[in-house]
Amino acid sequence: MATAADMDAMRRAITLAARGLGSTSPNPVVGCVILDATGQQAGEGFHQRAGGPHAEIHALRAAGHRARGGTAYVTLEPCNHTGRTGPCAQALLAAGVRRVVYAVGDPNPQATGGADTLRAGGVQVERGLLADEAETGNTAWLTSVRLGRPYVLWKYAATLDGRIAAADATSRWITSPESRADVHRLRAEADAVVVGSGTVRADDPQLGVRGIDGATQPLRVVVDTGATAVRPGARVLDGTAPTLIAVADDADSAHLPEDTVLRLPRAATGPGLDIPALLAALHERGIRSVLLEGGPVLAGSFVAAGAVDTVVGYLAPVLLGAGPAALADAGISTISQALRLDVTGTVRIGPDLRITAVPVPARKGN
Repeated sequence: MATAADMDAMRRAITLAARGLGSTSPNPVVGCVILDATGQQAGEGFHQRAGGPHAEIHALRAAGHRARGGTAYVTLEPCNHTGRTGPCAQALLAAGVRRVVYAVGDPNPQATGGADTLRAGGVQVERGLLADEAETGNTAWLTSVRLGRPYVLWKYAATLDGRIAAADATSRWITSPESRADVHRLRAEADAVVVGSGTVRADDPQLGVRGIDGATQPLRVVVDTGATAVRPGARVLDGTAPTLIAVADDADSAHLPEDTVLRLPRAATGPGLDIPALLAALHERGIRSVLLEGGPVLAGSFVAAGAVDTVVGYLAPVLLGAGPAALADAGISTISQALRLDVTGTVRIGPDLRITAVPVPARKGN
């Protein structure tokens, strides 16, 4: 049975793991805490960047000889393979760690098996401590591995009556500066930011991260089916971050830089591109998390494709009564087909309310 010391150490490891958000892809975020044989903290660390030492290595280096006979707390099962770095399971064995407690098993078939290796080496291994909390902190990477596509977080900003712009199309600014700063945090944690052609035409967005020191700029992706929205000089083509313009196979994209063009099939039904094909192409490029920023037509396509994993809505205490809604046609024609959501968080951001929700799995027979 887990002790208070076990819980405290794993919570610390989960907190440490979050420091790697936005900089470790295509690897997971992982935290590690090592207590020595007397139960005192000896070292800690987190995975800081892809290709660099894993969390266990940082913690072992900090602990030094005090790791021998101690306990390692890791948010994800220690890896068992050699890639750009060596297997962490072997490093823990070599350090003489007596006990390893990890929260979540590694679903990556190339890396799993670390727990078995440790047990074979005589280490006491325990799984599942604070697993739900660790899953939440690593949800993007875990989703991408389990589903074979990037995790998608759809973010929108709207009035309290669900409008994203006024009837005359004006929309700056519905939400507060505090909410807009929070969106930059979401961008900094994502591998890619995706918008549609309507957003580019209306706002000419730059889509970079601002106001966060040391942030890794995400890949900027514009879904521009006919290759008509992004024109030379568009802000999304500046040098802030890499950019992909997703266009239809038959679109004329001669005016776009060749290295930015991603050709994809059109959707089998309805307008736009094939969303699963888009996500597969991004996954092949190492993209594990996507921040979908708009607009309503593109969001509707993602929802219709069953490709939204989390919804984050910023609701401003404003009423318009007319204007475009946050979500356009999502293939839902009757209330029984509604995508039900489970609200997982509500937070005041300045004068606004940020609501986080995840789709509820459909029940059989519905």
